[in-house]
Amino acid sequence: MKPAVGLAVGRGTGAELATVFERALHRIATAHGAEIEIVKSPRTYHSYVSLREEVADTERIRRLTEEDAGHYERFCRDRARSGTTAVFRTAVNAQSLYLVRQRLQAVKVEPIAAGDASLLLVRDEAQGFYTGENRHAPGVVTRTMEFSREVTGKVLEFAVRRAWRQWPDSGPARVVMAYKFHLLDGALDDWVGELARGLGVDVRLFQPDTVNRNLITHGFADRTVIVAGNEWADIMHVVLLDRFGGERQENRCTENVHLHPELGELVEYQTVHGSADDLAGKDTVNPVATLRAAAAIAERHAGCPGAVAAVEGALAAAGARGVRTPDLGGRHSTTAVVDAVLGALAAPAAVAGRPPAGGARSAAPAGGTLPAGLLTDRS
Repeated sequence: MKPAVGLAVGRGTGAELATVFERALHRIATAHGAEIEIVKSPRTYHSYVSLREEVADTERIRRLTEEDAGHYERFCRDRARSGTTAVFRTAVNAQSLYLVRQRLQAVKVEPIAAGDASLLLVRDEAQGFYTGENRHAPGVVTRTMEFSREVTGKVLEFAVRRAWRQWPDSGPARVVMAYKFHLLDGALDDWVGELARGLGVDVRLFQPDTVNRNLITHGFADRTVIVAGNEWADIMHVVLLDRFGGERQENRCTENVHLHPELGELVEYQTVHGSADDLAGKDTVNPVATLRAAAAIAERHAGCPGAVAAVEGALAAAGARGVRTPDLGGRHSTTAVVDAVLGALAAPAAVAGRPPAGGARSAAPAGGTLPAGLLTDRS
């Protein structure tokens, strides 16, 4: 039976990036003599911009937000029950997304390398100030959220397990947690101490500003794990990529792992950039992160070994020819960039997973002007 991959599409540039994803996944599968089924969610989910443009009433926005969240949650559960292990999702309204992440107990995983040192960022998306429910009164919005020992334990246990997968010979050297624990009456501090003893690891719990100060002053030691609440990690994710990873958010894809037992750790891949509603229909949105997501899914979930290296080599080849979208200082359309990258996949070296001369990293420059729309609904 051929492997199946889920696809969920949001407004803004979602439809354009979904087309990029489907093209890339099918091209990679063909290069490996494989077939991959794509199962697309029947609903197109709102971005924040599309909600505000279509609906003026706060109560209607609240209902549509819940409808999107409920539908996407059911889609993920259905995919997991069917045996699907991966979903690609374009950007959607963050409020709907965090309702799903809370219910399905999601974490975001981001490995970052800086020279000889490597860092694993595990972002706790399942609890805290980004999750929860709103209650409205005239002139007031009250947001109710929670932290729990159970979810904290799942997140920390996953982080340690994932660290051993990343560094199988030695495991993590240091586990740091960045949370606003001073606001929780000592409860989180107590839970972390108990959980760390049960896992047999040394875990240091710090305020986010302390983690920032230490990173600025010292950087990070090799095999460091940072487990962080959304309040810090959402902002610092892009900063860490830029400062330590040599990457830009519009080029990066990342994975979210759902820890709810009924999901079987279904992995959702997404671009780090957002819905970019202002670019919709212009054929100028940067496709690099989507191409990378297709490669990661093909290799890790659909039996296409070498797909990641092949796509990185093709990205490098296209970049070396100056084929880039405007946000990276180029003059090419989304379609032109995708054509160039997928065309380079036909080269024997790329298909074999051997990047051409120049390395596997994209040759896109670090500079360039970032369209404001790429920051829309970055979730």
